Amino acid sequence: MTTNVIGIPLTRVDGRAKVTGAARYAADFNQHAQLHAVIVGATTGLGRVTALDETSARAMPGVVEVISHLNAPRLPYGPHKSFIDPAVGERLHVLQDDQVRFYGQPVALVVADTLDHAERAANALRISYAAERPVVDTHDPAAQTVEPSGSGAHGDTLRGDADRALAEAPVKVDATYDMARENHNPMEPHAVVAAWDGNRLTLWSKSQFVVNEQAEIAAIFGLPAQNVQVICPFIGGAFGTSLRTWPHVTLAAMAARQVGRPVKLVLTRKQMFFTTGHRPRTLQRVAIGATRDGRITSIVHEGNGETSRYEQFTEALLSATSYMYSCPNVRTRYRLTPLDTGTPNHMRGPGEASGIFALESAIDELSYGLGLDPIELRRRNEPTMDEGADKPFSSRSLMQCYDAGAERFGWARRTPAPRSMRDGRLLVGMGVASATYPVFFGPASARVRLHADGTAAVEVAASDMGPGTYTSMTQVAAETLGIPVEQVRVSIGHSDFPPAPPHGGSMTMASVGSAVRAACLAARDEVTRRAVADQRSPVFGAALDGIEWIGGSLRRLGDSSPGQTYHDVVASSGQPVEVHASNQRDADAASRYSMHSFGAVFAEVAIDPDVGTIRVRRAVGTYGAGRIVNPRLASSQCTGGMIGGIGMALMEQTALDTRDGRPVNAHMADYLMPVNLDIGSLEAHFVDEDDPHVNVLGVKGLGEIALVGMAPAVANAIYHATGIRVRDLPIRIEDILTA
Repeated sequence: MTTNVIGIPLTRVDGRAKVTGAARYAADFNQHAQLHAVIVGATTGLGRVTALDETSARAMPGVVEVISHLNAPRLPYGPHKSFIDPAVGERLHVLQDDQVRFYGQPVALVVADTLDHAERAANALRISYAAERPVVDTHDPAAQTVEPSGSGAHGDTLRGDADRALAEAPVKVDATYDMARENHNPMEPHAVVAAWDGNRLTLWSKSQFVVNEQAEIAAIFGLPAQNVQVICPFIGGAFGTSLRTWPHVTLAAMAARQVGRPVKLVLTRKQMFFTTGHRPRTLQRVAIGATRDGRITSIVHEGNGETSRYEQFTEALLSATSYMYSCPNVRTRYRLTPLDTGTPNHMRGPGEASGIFALESAIDELSYGLGLDPIELRRRNEPTMDEGADKPFSSRSLMQCYDAGAERFGWARRTPAPRSMRDGRLLVGMGVASATYPVFFGPASARVRLHADGTAAVEVAASDMGPGTYTSMTQVAAETLGIPVEQVRVSIGHSDFPPAPPHGGSMTMASVGSAVRAACLAARDEVTRRAVADQRSPVFGAALDGIEWIGGSLRRLGDSSPGQTYHDVVASSGQPVEVHASNQRDADAASRYSMHSFGAVFAEVAIDPDVGTIRVRRAVGTYGAGRIVNPRLASSQCTGGMIGGIGMALMEQTALDTRDGRPVNAHMADYLMPVNLDIGSLEAHFVDEDDPHVNVLGVKGLGEIALVGMAPAVANAIYHATGIRVRDLPIRIEDILTA
């Protein structure tokens, strides 16, 4: 069997475990004598709890405890700053006071012997409030705008004189865009099982960042980090919602300590709309000026995002604007509107997905104003370097993506005029948009053990919410060690494994993959040292640089013999090889180059002109994302992201009741998302891209970028089909019928 497996479309090594039920998710780790907890959320959007009558609840069958601010332990909430969490300010100190900051905020917890008993008792609680009117809409006259603050803020940028150049431009577009709030809705709800053993706590918890959850919970309870273990081997989808440690984890640990037994807490689908973050609603203005031959002379991009009042959430809403197009005059301005809601959170393609929608919609509108093909306009303004950072790109294959994607999609068959293409009575439109996402890289370590039976064990505190971490890391280890994938076992999702960055931001393959490679190389070096020191080895006494490692065997340079397998070396020494290594990145390259993935997304829509129904019939995404470790997994990631982009374009919106901040569609009947019948033909393709600067594997992220360009491609296709420019998301039937 070949050991050159990077780049091979290997099937998932954990696939059988998932389809047979052997894979265990957070709620599957039931413990002996376990109790069940149910959160009671506030039914007002702002105010304070004035009374809590728990008499009836405590008298109900099976109830063990009712916890509220009246009897909850005072927690130290020690300082902790997450690697990825940009929030500035105080955490939500759950059950530590009587204040209500948003609708659904946990105000009590009921613990009982069964879930049914806990739910019944939770419904029996009688809570009174001194309610105030919350501000939950960015258009509310009482809403105020503030500048972002803290290290996570994305500040204003300026080069040239964008406003003057805009005023002088002979052709211009100036438009506003409103993107709805969205909620994560992965298959697996948030869940945690908490168990104490003296002063040590184990959490089986859905988490994309187990080492951060370990540190966060340790800080909240005033414990040494080593006293907390977080276990999460599998995640049933997340899309960013599990990057933070939300209040339910604290509540489960608090309850388990208070009752002296393990406690299981699973959020309902409805509760996930309240307390586990959301993509913030954004309001944007994009103004672009150009010469009559299509040279962009000015870009103004202003954005406003929602945040909570008790902490700030910022995202890279405007970051792509500075480098997507060559332009001497660019101004961006980013502001926040604090609202009486829970804090927003990263959601797939955070920031870029929202900002690119506005920018690429405006570029498309400008192309029609100029009478230019949308791709030709982009080609005329393709930069040779990152003009915002004043750096060369480590690689940028955007135009290659457009060339390859246009051919596969059949862009040449498009007729330019809006409403000019039909299929029978249906209006047909073709749209295109660019996609981009940064190449992130975080510190990571891995541990590798080589056993005498020829197997290798890899351990790292990474996560897998669906992209195939187990499989891709197996491929990196197998190829580096020169052994079949069947002999590699990868273990992840334990906080006591070597630390890894969050499983988000499209950084896992670059960061964790590099660490796994480094650990495997270190293991090879240790095997080589043992072999040259062993008189029984055929390479005994050879210089270290006189040894080559081929196919899992060592031999002297120039020797044609089979050599000695690494497991023979391990067996001969009588001790397994165990090494721990960390990833390394060329700091000079990271400072000298601007590193991003790029892509071109093509969409075709069919619209019924009589009833306004919109269907995305097909889409093609072509991406330049460095080295592709597993084309099968990469294609799956991209088509999944494209589906998320269709949801963003046409369906997803969380509606809040302005009277109390209640999400009125906090269920799967009214929160619309794409299902199989909504999806036509989707294709994902990759251009060859060799980027030696990004990391030792030459990989870039794919999880985020595939969603980033989809919504504007759909919106632009709708304009081409109908001549109606819709600048608010999601685009609904009403937008087509009432225009």
